[in-house]
Amino acid sequence: MRKIGQQFKKVILTLVIFSLAFASYAFAVGAPEEGGHASILKEYIWKIINFAILVIILFKFGKKPLGDFLKKRTELIEKTLNEAREAKEAALKALREAEERVKTKDAEVKAILDAAKKSGELERDRIIEESAKLKEKILEQAKTNIDYELKHAKESIKAEAVELAMELAEKKLKEKLTKEEQEKLLDESLVKIGGKG
Repeated sequence: MRKIGQQFKKVILTLVIFSLAFASYAFAVGAPEEGGHASILKEYIWKIINFAILVIILFKFGKKPLGDFLKKRTELIEKTLNEAREAKEAALKALREAEERVKTKDAEVKAILDAAKKSGELERDRIIEESAKLKEKILEQAKTNIDYELKHAKESIKAEAVELAMELAEKKLKEKLTKEEQEKLLDESLVKIGGKG
């Protein structure tokens, strides 16, 4: 409050000095060139007295409202500065919290990526292992199928070979053997079969 009063006094003093200087200038410009320094001085003094009375009246009646206005204005400025300071502190706090959250989020993202990478590697290893087992089963099955088909083919070829050999042998025998030899061979075969039975 004391500061406001001192500032107000300085403003009023400045206004008085400025007004006196302006009045002197106006007086010098508007002064008549001839005669009557006394009338000029008289007129000048009355103007100064009028002005001084005006300043005193303004000071007396304007001091309180102007002081109140300046006080309210000062309080408003201080309040605004305090609010701005608090807002700045809140913003800095929010910024620090956001930076901390970003750091923790970075750590969480890294942990998630590491876990996903590890999980992916485990899944890849499991798939490779399963595919190796499946490959072995397929190869084993294929080998079994090949062995079966080979055995079946051999038996089939043997049967065909025996049949062809018998046909060929029968054909050759028919060509070479006479009817008597054929009968003789038939009798010997029957005796052999009969001896075994």
